[in-house]
Amino acid sequence: MTFSMTGFATLKGQYGPWNWQWDLRAVNGRGLDIRLRLPEWISGIEAPLRKELSAALARGNVNLSLRVSRESEDGALTLSAPALEQALAMLAQINAQAAEHGLELTPASPAQVATMRGVVEVAVSEQDTAPLAKALLAQVPELLRSFNEMRAGEGAAIATMLAGQLDRMEELVAEASAAAEARTAAQAETLRANLARVLENSEGADADRVAQELALLAVKSDIREELDRLGAHVTAARALLASDGPKGRKLDFLMQEFNREANTLCSKAQFQELTRIGLDLKHVIDQMREQVQNVE
Repeated sequence: MTFSMTGFATLKGQYGPWNWQWDLRAVNGRGLDIRLRLPEWISGIEAPLRKELSAALARGNVNLSLRVSRESEDGALTLSAPALEQALAMLAQINAQAAEHGLELTPASPAQVATMRGVVEVAVSEQDTAPLAKALLAQVPELLRSFNEMRAGEGAAIATMLAGQLDRMEELVAEASAAAEARTAAQAETLRANLARVLENSEGADADRVAQELALLAVKSDIREELDRLGAHVTAARALLASDGPKGRKLDFLMQEFNREANTLCSKAQFQELTRIGLDLKHVIDQMREQVQNVE
């Protein structure tokens, strides 16, 4: 199965008076970068969350946020004087800098100030958070299943596109093989003409030596090895798509190999039809590379 690095999942839950919502999203990345936004007053959940995410994901920039609220606080809200002082000082600094640029900002309302980080705290005891943390962690597997279902759906679509592009590459390799046969006949005629022209205009030239040099040029322009390697890379890419586990890095490496062979083919072409096929190959490879960037 092919997974996309891009995905999103949201899940709500409840335990006693507590309600919460998970938001898990990811985009492509070179490695695995996990960022968590969790309520500071709930202890004991960050390490298990990182462990489960690391086990379920191989690559990507992953952001997980958790918002928790309480149906009835019953006086459980407390005002943090230090945080309020810091928030008001920050607002004053913002207004002062805005004034220096001729801007007048709308004053923040008390409700807006209360939503600033740390200003209003939920007064809960350690005894309250332990069962809540357990309930939160129990829901993580369901969140990851939903997340991976979306990633698998996008991965399947990417795999289908890549399979079609590999089919097109195989067609172009076959076209290049046919064009190479046609070029061989044209090259033979060109070599004979060039040899005759050299011998006519060079007194005492060694016909055998001249023929050897022309034949060497023909060998240097031979593209059979490039076509064989392109065919082998197509086979390897198909096998990789059909395999389980992360495959994005290996596919990215194959894209580099594909591009290297296509560049060599174009440089050796010396034949209009082969040049066209080489450029078409590079176009398909560029399209594949864009898709591969999203594969885990």
